[in-house]
Amino acid sequence: MKARRQGLILELIDREPLRSQEEVRRRLLHRGCEATQATISRDIKDLGLVKRAGDGAYQRQGVDVASPELALNALERAAASFLRRIDRVQQLVVVRTGAGQAQPLALAIDRAQLPEAVGTIAGDDTILVIARDDRRAAALVRRFETYAGL
Repeated sequence: MKARRQGLILELIDREPLRSQEEVRRRLLHRGCEATQATISRDIKDLGLVKRAGDGAYQRQGVDVASPELALNALERAAASFLRRIDRVQQLVVVRTGAGQAQPLALAIDRAQLPEAVGTIAGDDTILVIARDDRRAAALVRRFETYAGL
């Protein structure tokens, strides 16, 4: 039963964007598989599913965005959705998000391969973006503020 349910979950997320456990539960029920939210939560963890940066839909871990243009578009959408506040200290940029939103935004930043950024470190609601220098850190702040409409 568990293997069948998890197989269905993978099939469903590969076919359409499912952004919540409730959406997954309803799609499973439509396919004749009844499951509780707690069971689906465990399945998502067991399968190693992550939320996509661009739209918050579940995906298999390690799935990359196909092109630089798509990666940049995904970053713009993620920043517009998740970014709450941004601060700069020299070449360090601290990005604040809502709870649980730092990981998808950091992933979008990393995948966009911005020339200003060396890399990111993300927690639950905070991202540290390390810029190449002070000037590029300021450019990153302007870029993110534009994306987020701040």
